[in-house]
Amino acid sequence: MPTSTDRSRGLLPGVLGVLALASVATLMAWDIVPSLFRARVHDILGVLALALIAVAYLVHQVILRPGHKDLVKAILLAIAFLFWAADQLWPDSPHATLFNDLAIALFVLDLFLSMMGWPAEEPEDP
Repeated sequence: MPTSTDRSRGLLPGVLGVLALASVATLMAWDIVPSLFRARVHDILGVLALALIAVAYLVHQVILRPGHKDLVKAILLAIAFLFWAADQLWPDSPHATLFNDLAIALFVLDLFLSMMGWPAEEPEDP
């Protein structure tokens, strides 16, 4: 049974995750009725959802205290989301294509590593 300490440790990633989901819900509302929103709100909501879930996932992983390889893989995934967010935030930047390509590369690497079984489960400390 989870203790109050366990619940409080998961509070920050939970709150960030709920905020990310709220951003996504608002983004979907924009898709249904864009006239209710100001200009550029769509872009900001997309960026917010991507950045919030990246940070929430990293905080969640730190709380779980995975092995070093799992943490590195989590960091790569979070960075991919942040590059994707940067591409959404600054689409006219001369670096937008680079941000997008880095996000793609990191997403592909993450899934490839998962398919190859990396990281393998690390033995628990005695």
